Amino acid sequence: MQIEPWEENKQWLRRSFKYFFAGPPSRNTERLRVGATRLGRISKEKKMLGTTVVRSEVGNGVLAYDYRETLLASEKVNWNLDDIIGGDKKLDFSKRFMPESLARVEELPFLNADEKRVLNQIRANAYLSIFVIVEEFIVPFVLDHVRPELDTGDYRVRAFLHFVEEEVKHIQLFKRFCEEFRAGFPIECKVIGPAADIGKAVLAHNPTSVALVILMIEWMTQEHYLGSVKDATDLDPQFKSLLKNHWLEEAQHAKLDTMMVESLIANSNDLQIDEAMDGFLAIGGFLDAGLKQQTEFDLEALETVIERTLSAKDRQTFIEKQLQANRWTYIGSGMVHPRFRQMLDRLGSDARGRIEGVAPVFA
Repeated sequence: MQIEPWEENKQWLRRSFKYFFAGPPSRNTERLRVGATRLGRISKEKKMLGTTVVRSEVGNGVLAYDYRETLLASEKVNWNLDDIIGGDKKLDFSKRFMPESLARVEELPFLNADEKRVLNQIRANAYLSIFVIVEEFIVPFVLDHVRPELDTGDYRVRAFLHFVEEEVKHIQLFKRFCEEFRAGFPIECKVIGPAADIGKAVLAHNPTSVALVILMIEWMTQEHYLGSVKDATDLDPQFKSLLKNHWLEEAQHAKLDTMMVESLIANSNDLQIDEAMDGFLAIGGFLDAGLKQQTEFDLEALETVIERTLSAKDRQTFIEKQLQANRWTYIGSGMVHPRFRQMLDRLGSDARGRIEGVAPVFA
């Protein structure tokens, strides 16, 4: 589905993110001191990359991620595509697919139980389609990251290449699920795209900005499964299996993304960190505009399936509630993840303050 790059949202984005794009008006002595401390600490860590260890100090705690251990853990949980989908493993369209904490269909009292289930399934289809878009820009980004330093450590190279292999597998998995969804759902639902154009727009930004977005998405995926899906008893088992297996491999990707960000910021000063945060927020604004379009597509799909047009008031409520649900699903739940906040603390400057300031927009 070809769409414009959401021009109608630019004025809103400028108003909403005016402070966050521009950054704070001045840099005080404390910020410069924190930046200098970060530089001294990370420069030592970069020398350790040959031994495959990156240590991430947060407050009084230390997170140590190791390329070798991450690779081994990834190989242990690795699964084959045909074990997840195909044969007698079918979607059950009599059940909901997405957890309520993400779908938020219960916030729409003008829909009956069946209509809420249909909307939940529409949201699930969009979820997989949007993750295809995300995975498709992650793959070239990771390859570009590892290519210049192929001689810095065998386990590092193997870990990142395995990361890429798994992301390509996830793309195949999501596409196959979307094919099965189309076969069993009454209509074909529109989704934003094309993926190549969205990926091109994202990858045009500062590499550190892109890496931070990817890190946020990886931790977000962890929260979606552990916080909402794992203990849910009312979801379709097949869709739940997909989310579980995606989570298993993404857990290792989050560690690799953390090490990637560490290497990218190793020699950055506060000005460069601020510029990276500008880019991060710009990407967030771009994706948010896409979510507005997706919400409108979801409304169109729902009305087509249930064969009735909502009132103007109910349509407005739908857009407001479902846009916030989408914002939380794809952006907000990642922004507030404790591990992502730890990385923001690691950046120093005013990174965490800027994100905490804008996070309520995506709640």
